[in-house]
Amino acid sequence: MPADPELDLRGRWIRRLGALREMLPGSFVERSRRCGKPTCRCAEGKELHPEFLLSVLVEGKPKTFHVPAELADEVRSKVELRKRFEEAAAQIAHLNLRRFLRRKESR
Repeated sequence: MPADPELDLRGRWIRRLGALREMLPGSFVERSRRCGKPTCRCAEGKELHPEFLLSVLVEGKPKTFHVPAELADEVRSKVELRKRFEEAAAQIAHLNLRRFLRRKESR
């Protein structure tokens, strides 16, 4: 039986998904804000402090979690992993659809 290049491609995509097991749902948000201290450099609105947030749906409701600055890069990359997962899953589903339609037509 000849090798099926689409099956090989699907297998590679599926194997790559294992690397995404650390993914996080939601959106990573970075914004600037004032801290509220009247004598701080940010009080006049010029040199604002960075704030990092993870915004997710929990039981269908939006929820926002503060992300400490030292974890911001890690959380940002884990949210990006979820986006790559969704892209890979869509590619696999489309490949499976093409295979199904070809099989259906050959009956």
